[in-house]
Amino acid sequence: MRKMLQTLFISVLLFNFSSAALASEKLSQKQQNLQTVLNFYEAGLNKKDADEALKYLGDRYVQHNPNAADGPEGFRGFVTFLRDKFPKSHSEIKASFVDGDYVILHVHAVREPGERGVAIVDIFKLENGKIVEHWDVSQPVPEKSANNNTMF
Repeated sequence: MRKMLQTLFISVLLFNFSSAALASEKLSQKQQNLQTVLNFYEAGLNKKDADEALKYLGDRYVQHNPNAADGPEGFRGFVTFLRDKFPKSHSEIKASFVDGDYVILHVHAVREPGERGVAIVDIFKLENGKIVEHWDVSQPVPEKSANNNTMF
């Protein structure tokens, strides 16, 4: 009986240890996904360095914004447009959320210094640590608001 209790105790300890290790691994993958998206965003949108940003894309890049082309070359075209037309544009990430392989950013994007800018929610899907899909919605920051809350 004592031997059986010892075996049971060791089994419970091993189970708890392996469960904790799996939880830590998942948390680590979530953190890695967030860092990948943050690096991609900084390189592509703020530094306007398409080559650097493209390192964070997977084998495919599905774009759900109807105004943007699919694939790495579609993203490269957007970065080129941004760099040429709005070289001083800057996007500030106000909040980020991670749910498994999805990373969501709440962003204040300003194309020209001094403008109110746009509030954006970007959604990225990752596979194997690389960005493979993107959705976004945007809303201009108005001059006047019907409430005293900020958009951020």
